[in-house]
Amino acid sequence: MLYFEDIEPGRSARFGKYLVTREEVVEFARRYDPQPFHLSDEAAAQTHFGRLSASGWHTCAMTMAMTVEAIKHRQEAALGSPGIDELRWLHPVYPGDTLTCESEVLEKRASASRPEMGFYKARTTVFNQDDVPVLRFIATVMIQTRPSRSDGDR
Repeated sequence: MLYFEDIEPGRSARFGKYLVTREEVVEFARRYDPQPFHLSDEAAAQTHFGRLSASGWHTCAMTMAMTVEAIKHRQEAALGSPGIDELRWLHPVYPGDTLTCESEVLEKRASASRPEMGFYKARTTVFNQDDVPVLRFIATVMIQTRPSRSDGDR
């Protein structure tokens, strides 16, 4: 298990692989972001996108799916997040793109009021198959501290 004490500022990791499909782009847009350029090629052709593009919020959701898989794979004792900062959509995401993530730990701090947890900030950048950054944000992550022998399992 990876705990607060194991987190090192400056550490970076590349993870995830997510194939963006046309069906998923349109389905997400219909439900959550029904702007014309997320729903049809014809409407998107009249915009700076030039063709059907994924919603930025969909890109965030795909990123979250890759992040959760990475947390499970690393067996990180993550406890969620109180939020993100500096969210930027840098480049359109299109059906057929394959996304990957890179995360760098920027800083960490122990909780002042909850000794069983700490926080770290990480900058996550999402890239398409051409290594073009498409999304970037800074997340604050809550993470469990390593249990002491007297704590038992939490």
